[in-house]
Amino acid sequence: MLFVSRARQLINSLCLHPFVIQTVHVWNSWSQQRATHTPARLKMSVTEMFSYIQGFLSADQDIREDIRKVVQVLEQTAREILTVLQSVHQPSGFKDIPSKSLKARELFCTVRNHTGELKTKFPVEQYYRYHEHWRFVFQRLAFLAAFVVYLESESLVTREDVAEILGIEVDREKGFHLDVEDYLAGVLILASELSRLAVNSVTAGDYVRPLRISNFINELDSGFRLLNLKNDHLRKRYDGLKYDLKKIEEVVYDLSIRGLAKELEEISRGDVET
Repeated sequence: MLFVSRARQLINSLCLHPFVIQTVHVWNSWSQQRATHTPARLKMSVTEMFSYIQGFLSADQDIREDIRKVVQVLEQTAREILTVLQSVHQPSGFKDIPSKSLKARELFCTVRNHTGELKTKFPVEQYYRYHEHWRFVFQRLAFLAAFVVYLESESLVTREDVAEILGIEVDREKGFHLDVEDYLAGVLILASELSRLAVNSVTAGDYVRPLRISNFINELDSGFRLLNLKNDHLRKRYDGLKYDLKKIEEVVYDLSIRGLAKELEEISRGDVET
């Protein structure tokens, strides 16, 4: 009898335990919801079910169409910026680099307006669901921003600076941001553009610039060697960097054997002695 009495006391105490009470409430709530919604699902016909799904698909298509319209405007602006910067490859373009950079930065103001509009076209938590729509144009814009910064200071633009130029965030947690792989792709496009600039610099009679470009690309190559690239697109881009570097080295070699790079060699020797 004593055992039965203690067993009853234990059962009563367990029934009053907060965890048990909460579990019972959750179970009752789930049971009520199941009883409420299951008949409704069973009553839905196949036609009604697919009509319901079509509503989701139509809404998604509308979002994608709105995104595409903004991206098309961004692509047009990117072409305009590229047109402005392409003039630096002309013999007279080297003298106008400051004015061309200023004009490009003015056009980036338009880019920021459009990126601000793009942010409003989809739920922020679904960034990577629609990322494919603006991925390539943002890689192009990252390259253009990097090119402008290089022309101004002959330095590598940071991801933070590119994000600021484009009017977007760096951190994923803050919403619409610059994906790190898009930034790296833009930097690799810059390397290809600088290899072209090195050749055109010689044509314009600027024999010092190719050597500075060579040093910059060598540092860039060393940096990318530190990365374990898993993205196939980036790996192919990086393979292109090797050819760009080889092309620039050939330009520097031709300058060296013709004695056209002596000025820079003397400057470099002076810096080392200092």
